[in-house]
Amino acid sequence: MYNTAFLKKLIFICSFFMFFSCDKDYNVVGEDLIGDNNFELGKEYYAVKAYNQSTGAIQSDNLPINTLGMYTNAAFGTTTASFATQVELVSVDPTIGANAVMDSVVLNIPYFSTVTNTSTTTGIKTYELDSIYGTSKAPFRLSIYESGYFMRDLDPATNFKEKQAYYSNQKNDFDALKIGSRLNDAADVKENDAFYFDPTEIAEKTTDEETKKTTTTRTAPAMRLKLSNSFFTSKILNAPSGKLTTNSALKDYFRGLYFKVEKTAPAENMASIDFSRGVIKLYYKEDLSTTANGVTTVKRVNKTLDLKLKGNTVNFFEESDTNPDYLAAISNPNSTLGDSKLYLKGGVGSSAVIELFGPDNDNNGVSDELEALRKSGWLINEANLVFNIDTEAMKNAVEPNRIYVYNLTNKTAVLDYLTDNTSGSTAKNNKFIFDGILRKEAVTNGRGLTYKVRITNQIKNLIKNADSTNVKLGVVVIEDIDTRYAAFNKVKTPNSLFSVVPNASVFNPLGTVLFGSNPAVPEEKRLRLEIIYTKPN
Repeated sequence: MYNTAFLKKLIFICSFFMFFSCDKDYNVVGEDLIGDNNFELGKEYYAVKAYNQSTGAIQSDNLPINTLGMYTNAAFGTTTASFATQVELVSVDPTIGANAVMDSVVLNIPYFSTVTNTSTTTGIKTYELDSIYGTSKAPFRLSIYESGYFMRDLDPATNFKEKQAYYSNQKNDFDALKIGSRLNDAADVKENDAFYFDPTEIAEKTTDEETKKTTTTRTAPAMRLKLSNSFFTSKILNAPSGKLTTNSALKDYFRGLYFKVEKTAPAENMASIDFSRGVIKLYYKEDLSTTANGVTTVKRVNKTLDLKLKGNTVNFFEESDTNPDYLAAISNPNSTLGDSKLYLKGGVGSSAVIELFGPDNDNNGVSDELEALRKSGWLINEANLVFNIDTEAMKNAVEPNRIYVYNLTNKTAVLDYLTDNTSGSTAKNNKFIFDGILRKEAVTNGRGLTYKVRITNQIKNLIKNADSTNVKLGVVVIEDIDTRYAAFNKVKTPNSLFSVVPNASVFNPLGTVLFGSNPAVPEEKRLRLEIIYTKPN
């Protein structure tokens, strides 16, 4: 038999030097441990208080990713997402020749997709769409209109010193100012009244007018829609003088596009899309005059002009058929004992507040548990928040890929996020030490079980520095951990706790229900702070 005491000592010595080499601050808490031959590895759980918080309408302009479509989550309700964007000329002040006649106008916005197979005989690729939620190929009515709403860059209420914010509940403002008829007016209903996110590879055939040779170009799946020839002839080809000289002039003249979503079928579908990759391509013919030996020849030539979906954008979210349990939870949070269930939902949704270390019974301004930790002499090896999913409350809804914990008090990321530079198997799994990644049952199509978020450095700093503030933490759902998404967006109606939320939660349509910290929750499911430590005997 192995000597248990010897094994404990050996494990500690190896662990200590491993941690010491990575972080010189580990020896600050309990710095006299090296000279002691008796050590104990342990794990303790500390109380936290966690309760729900509704975001309400939220700033949703200029997001890196936007959602479009309809999605129902039985645990929360139905979300309908529409969108508006300005447009810009790829090349400003274009020269449009005589007798320009439009052939076609095509909108192309690529989806997120992955190749799953390539035919060895035809070369045709099979794709799987990423970031699609709901029933595959479920149709809805998609109508694209000219927008009459001018999206200015700067806010006059701040003397034009701050950027103008646009919010998720402003759909009616844009809808009231839409101009004319629907622009995606093709006869094919798949481009309007029965639109769906098609995973099929796009094959486009072109024929050279001189050689008559036909070429097929294949591209990844995209929203590919024919738009009104007459509208773009009038608006662009026949634009009044000066309207196309700069993109600022264009945005004042042509204020952009409004993508309106409406339900038409029982099944629903929503996609996350990078609209900034979208292009409107105008195909037209014009006269080309050439003169040789005093003889002028005129021939018709093919031309193109590109508009990109750039400038200010805004995503609209409408909530309906809201689950009564969810509505009750976010309407009446228990900030005294904590809530039994934590409802986290992206978009116009909800988050949770977390308070660490319990009450301050001696009224000295510091939690009693935190005081005890500061006096303990423990070496803090790891600290985690472990969240258990309430699978019954989730009602078989799809779980988000990730949750994100941040410094709510100071509106910034926690130390562990900032110091984690690890790279995962995909970009969505980067910062895997900080974690927050969904853990599932070890079976095919297993359900989600837990999320774990590491806040070791946050806790170490709190223990080490007596003047450190025990800040409140926020927790939200996200899909991607990219640092581009770590910025914050305003809530339209702030309160004493919430004035902003992490950018990445705004464009995530999913939600999760977690067991909270209320004493009524069984201990094995209750949200707690887990601390793994080494201490002298």
